[in-house]
Amino acid sequence: MHDRLGNLLGAASLAVTDLVVAGATDAGRVSASGAAALVVLSAAPDLGVTELGRRVGLTQSAAARMVDGLQAAGLVRRRSGGGRVVHVRLTPKGEEAVRGMLAARGAPLAEVLTVLDDDERETLTGLLAKLLTRLYEEIGDSDVICRLCDRRCCTTGAVCPVGQAERDAGGV
Repeated sequence: MHDRLGNLLGAASLAVTDLVVAGATDAGRVSASGAAALVVLSAAPDLGVTELGRRVGLTQSAAARMVDGLQAAGLVRRRSGGGRVVHVRLTPKGEEAVRGMLAARGAPLAEVLTVLDDDERETLTGLLAKLLTRLYEEIGDSDVICRLCDRRCCTTGAVCPVGQAERDAGGV
């Protein structure tokens, strides 16, 4: 799709991604994968290193190195889950970092949306829900799609379109 709409969507997607990643990484003083890992752990504590890596797009060895760095920074701690499984959990410092990252991620997005009136916001919300449902069909993994989401704001008073797409597909 190389029409004007596709091109505009691509440019907007990259610009929004840049704002989100920059806000999260600057606030947390971590890499993009580290920021995603911390946000993922805030919603799903005690994940294994391998599963955490899968959710943020890293191999097991890269995930282990990332967790090493997050642990050295005092943001996470490991605990044995029996056998070779190692679970990862946020420390209080990590929880504080996540709050700061989500706020820093949300602020530029809120600013961008100020150009829209209430009706336009409602329309955009519906369109994004439709696009996210389609993206779930393509990607098939809500954990990957929502790895930097503030899940509380997406599910308070509404249904997350990605979670609904997963339920509809029989994934949950």
